[in-house]
Amino acid sequence: MNRRSRGFTLVELLLALTLGLILVLGVSQVAISSRTTHASQQAAMLLQDDARFALGKMIQDIRQAGMFGCLASAHIEQAPPAFELPISWSAGTDSKSLTLVTTSTGEGSGRPDWTVLSDCTGTAQAYTGFSPAPGPGQIRFAIRQITYTFEAGQLKVSTPAAPAKAVLVDNVQAFDISFGIAANAVSAQVVRYDASPADVALIRSVRVLMTLQDPSGRVKAQTYSVVAALRNRLG
Repeated sequence: MNRRSRGFTLVELLLALTLGLILVLGVSQVAISSRTTHASQQAAMLLQDDARFALGKMIQDIRQAGMFGCLASAHIEQAPPAFELPISWSAGTDSKSLTLVTTSTGEGSGRPDWTVLSDCTGTAQAYTGFSPAPGPGQIRFAIRQITYTFEAGQLKVSTPAAPAKAVLVDNVQAFDISFGIAANAVSAQVVRYDASPADVALIRSVRVLMTLQDPSGRVKAQTYSVVAALRNRLG
């Protein structure tokens, strides 16, 4: 028989099959690893987007807490009692909440809880809901009372006009609030953070820590921390 026409031996065939199988398994492992990495990155991005959305909204409302227009609440006629306590909180066994009385920003925010009509020089008056049309030299400020509640693994938001709690973000593993406290009523510098300060007038900022988890377990739980200073310093 001509040696050139001789086929592969059984050993050569087995060796070729083994090498081919090793190459296929290697390529498959790389593809699986790449897919797993991509899935974990996507999960981390989704958690980050949820945190950015929820914390961004909270920061905006915290910064405006206690802002009732051009004049202090003491100079606003018919000011509701809520104006005297623009930031409050509660922490129970199963839930935590943060309530803010804040200026409503942007159009299309719905019906305000109160409206302050002011000339920004010496007179201001609060109205429930909408106020009359402003006269010459007057400005309207829409005020809302917003409550953020953490319960059952969800961060929710509600207002007196919409008391049903709307889910802001799901898959919340932990949620903590602490308050930056000044040394005295005239100081703006934070000297410590306290989860339950005795004097609300000393609050200068709010620190929020939120931990989100991926329900599919593709990525470890992520903790996000932000600090928002009150623009209208309480006290």
